[in-house]
Amino acid sequence: MLVIPAIDLKEGKCVRLEQGLMNKDTVFNDNPAAQARAWQDQGAELLHIVDLDGAFAGQPKNRTAIEAIIAAITIPAQLGGGIRDIETIEAYLSLGLSRVIIGTAAQRNPELVRQACAKFPGQIVVGIDAKNGMVAVQGWAELTDITAVDLAQKFEDCGVAAIIYTDISRDGMLQGPNLEATKALAEAVSIPIIASGGVSNLKDIQNLMAIESSGVTGVITGKAVYTGAISLSEATALTKGNS
Repeated sequence: MLVIPAIDLKEGKCVRLEQGLMNKDTVFNDNPAAQARAWQDQGAELLHIVDLDGAFAGQPKNRTAIEAIIAAITIPAQLGGGIRDIETIEAYLSLGLSRVIIGTAAQRNPELVRQACAKFPGQIVVGIDAKNGMVAVQGWAELTDITAVDLAQKFEDCGVAAIIYTDISRDGMLQGPNLEATKALAEAVSIPIIASGGVSNLKDIQNLMAIESSGVTGVITGKAVYTGAISLSEATALTKGNS
């Protein structure tokens, strides 16, 4: 299982939100490139980047910071937030990103996911953010009437590299991931699932490792590694059986 540190960008800085609320943000580093290098130095094998401003605006908003991050690291990076069309996907991949994450557009325009998977095989990830099992879009500001499982199953046959599943109610709250919902989603599809939201300590990662056989292949951690509640190097060692 991969432990994937997150860099959430707001106005060019690394922040963490509580439950996706833009007015509940904490700035952890005003130099995203330096933060990315730090995560790489601590053993990260993949970096997760979110353009928060882009997610709300529906178009890219932190390109300068994103370019600086990519230039600062040698490990692969994936990016989500404000990606709504093929042109944006192509532009981001041309910068050197390994994968792009389609979130809101996956719910509103499933055909975009299919087209993107065909054009960029192995480089398209779907982000499914849910509250009480229902999908939320537009930077989590809007709740839809489709379940996370139903949306995931729409992409079963189109070549999605992974699904990132975020339980919004847990995100940034350090209350532990929603193991039951994550396991249920993983068992409902054959697409690898990356868990996100709520990871607060090494025990949470051990709990996710216990459902790895269901198809949970990674975990994204943000606030816990920023605050020191989790050591990224220790967490990575744990998943590799070296702790």
